[in-house]
Amino acid sequence: MPDSLTSNITLPHRRLKLDTLVRLRWLAVGGQTAALLVVHVGLAYPLPIGPAFAMVALSAWLNIFLRIRSPAVTRLSERAATMQLAYDILQMSGLLFLTGGLGNPFAFLLMAPVMVSATGLSARYTFLLGILATASATILAVFHLPLPWPVGAEFDLPVVYSIGLWIALVSTLGFMAIYAFRVAEEARQLADALAATELVLAREQHLNALDGLATAAAHELGTPLATIYLAAKELTDEFESGDTRGEDVALIRSQAERCRGILQQLTSLSSDEDRTYQRIPVSQLLEDVIDPHRGMGVAIHSTHQGDGSEPIGTRNAAIRYGLGNLLENAVDFAKDRVDVSANWDDTTLFISIKDDGPGFSLDILGKIGDPYVTVRGNKAHQAGTGGGLGLGFFIAKTLLERTGAKLHLENLPPPARGAHIRVSWPRVVFESEDRVDETSFSPHNDNN
Repeated sequence: MPDSLTSNITLPHRRLKLDTLVRLRWLAVGGQTAALLVVHVGLAYPLPIGPAFAMVALSAWLNIFLRIRSPAVTRLSERAATMQLAYDILQMSGLLFLTGGLGNPFAFLLMAPVMVSATGLSARYTFLLGILATASATILAVFHLPLPWPVGAEFDLPVVYSIGLWIALVSTLGFMAIYAFRVAEEARQLADALAATELVLAREQHLNALDGLATAAAHELGTPLATIYLAAKELTDEFESGDTRGEDVALIRSQAERCRGILQQLTSLSSDEDRTYQRIPVSQLLEDVIDPHRGMGVAIHSTHQGDGSEPIGTRNAAIRYGLGNLLENAVDFAKDRVDVSANWDDTTLFISIKDDGPGFSLDILGKIGDPYVTVRGNKAHQAGTGGGLGLGFFIAKTLLERTGAKLHLENLPPPARGAHIRVSWPRVVFESEDRVDETSFSPHNDNN
């Protein structure tokens, strides 16, 4: 499966809701109003109360306008959300200009819009808002009205302290923005990857469901086809030898007989009573996984042996897709050969996939299984360094672990070269008849 499966899908969690920004702005309006009243009325400190309240009122009117113009559930484009957050930075900068600049204890609220962007927008727009906040802080460090203070007194910060405040503000802004963005981006990537996993599994289940559809079609078509066959058989005796109509009836009869044979094969293949189809030994599972990858220029050798009877499990879309994806990666990066083996004992089943390619890159070996780690592309192969596996491997790992499997990845020890992937199941889990591939995939249900 290509790693770009969801690249053309606009997922809801990647766009901020208008209601979120409006609510945050109402919170800012309330806090700013309270602060101005406490300073001007409660403490009787002089400040330009008219312009200050005008800027607060502007935010309130903006919220009212947005509420009237658009439904609260509207999800904003990144550009629109950035414009609103940029306004919030400028509005806060205006208030700080009127009330002491960086000497105002509330100066650190300049970071709030950037934090919101870091958790909901892309790195590009977060970076632009960070530049705007930094520029605002720089201007406020030099140009601002006096900090509100008791009548007859004046509060002036030393230059060195003002520079320290600016450095602290900008440093904190950068650190918190990067930290918030990384945490949020990992959550977004995980949600995207799980959504892609669910799409893949749904497709595999749909293919399985076609088997049931074939069974139903065979039963439904059996009766009318039998009628056609009997009617054609009776009409055969109505025409003399050499009559072209008799030849047409014979053709209809032969084709009806052929259809009956096809429907009988479909019925026997898909019948719920056919345990050979519903249950599959591990040797046949390996052949089903390997067969689509033969003829790719790489020799694939399979073996299966163990103590006791051969494990027999239920046909499972998740297992087939997961193992198939792992094998596909091995074939892509193998030089000449891939070995697939199944071993078992009384308690455990092991399936091993080894290739003679460059192996896993050491710098990503511990991260493989996380979504979007990197992509094992041709450049990595040509350079002789195993790249990452990206979303495809994440999906395979997630599907297999949902069936009760455990994955272990390593490079083959010298002098051998290549990657080694080992998948193991408790036999009781592999041989269970539960439809584990029907598990719902969501971050809330992920117990791995």
